[in-house]
Amino acid sequence: MTSTSESMPAEVRRERMLSLVQDQDFVRIAALAEAFGVSVVTVRGDLDALEAQGLIRRVRGGARSVPLGLQSEPSFEQSLGSSALEKVAIAKAATALVTSGQSIVIDAGSTTAFFARELVARRDLTDLVVFTNSLSAAHELEPAVPRFTVVLSGGTLRSLQHSLVDPMGGRILENIHADIAFLSCSGIHPETGVTNINIAEAEMKIRMLRATSRHILLADSSKLDRTDLAPVCPLSDIDLLITGDAADETALSRLRDRGLSTEIATLSGRG
Repeated sequence: MTSTSESMPAEVRRERMLSLVQDQDFVRIAALAEAFGVSVVTVRGDLDALEAQGLIRRVRGGARSVPLGLQSEPSFEQSLGSSALEKVAIAKAATALVTSGQSIVIDAGSTTAFFARELVARRDLTDLVVFTNSLSAAHELEPAVPRFTVVLSGGTLRSLQHSLVDPMGGRILENIHADIAFLSCSGIHPETGVTNINIAEAEMKIRMLRATSRHILLADSSKLDRTDLAPVCPLSDIDLLITGDAADETALSRLRDRGLSTEIATLSGRG
């Protein structure tokens, strides 16, 4: 490996680090620091940035390459524009499950951001306490304050999803017991259950499940019959799946055969 310096632009350094990780499958942080002539702290920041883009996988002491064929995690903005009408329908259907005086948890994700917006539009809702690790959801909910009480979970900002994760991401969630969790995911499958493409996001979802009595999964049709990297929970931990009318009926039948309750949302409100 050829040594370089701190003065190299971060984008160039990260691109070269990515090439090394891909070539060798696993590279240690200390080796990268020596190879690029930068501090261990700088290497960790670079690796965190590459992982946030879905390009590598952080492991203890270093980084591993992402297997070929594993889909990169889309950004929040990319997800927001994908299947938007279906996600709005899901969000509207989910708001019907919320009543005044409840405490709820909202996960990070594009569908849950739409859900937060629809909650604000329900002028009959009052005294709602909302816990979230999503900066996007909190921004959507802000116009409803003080009608709603909005509590951010705290933690480390993950810019790809505008979410708060570990370190220190779950302390508030470990000290509450709320009524309902509204969760997103990147995969739901009859065999592997609910999964997510990012491990840190999946760990926050697990804490949300533990902190709530009822668990509602908001997942557009593209998430069905799919398994991603990080396990979240088995189907038995989900009380209801709300998906869109574009969902494949065979995939839905397989989920129902495993005992999962489902609701099909349409913009007309039927389903």
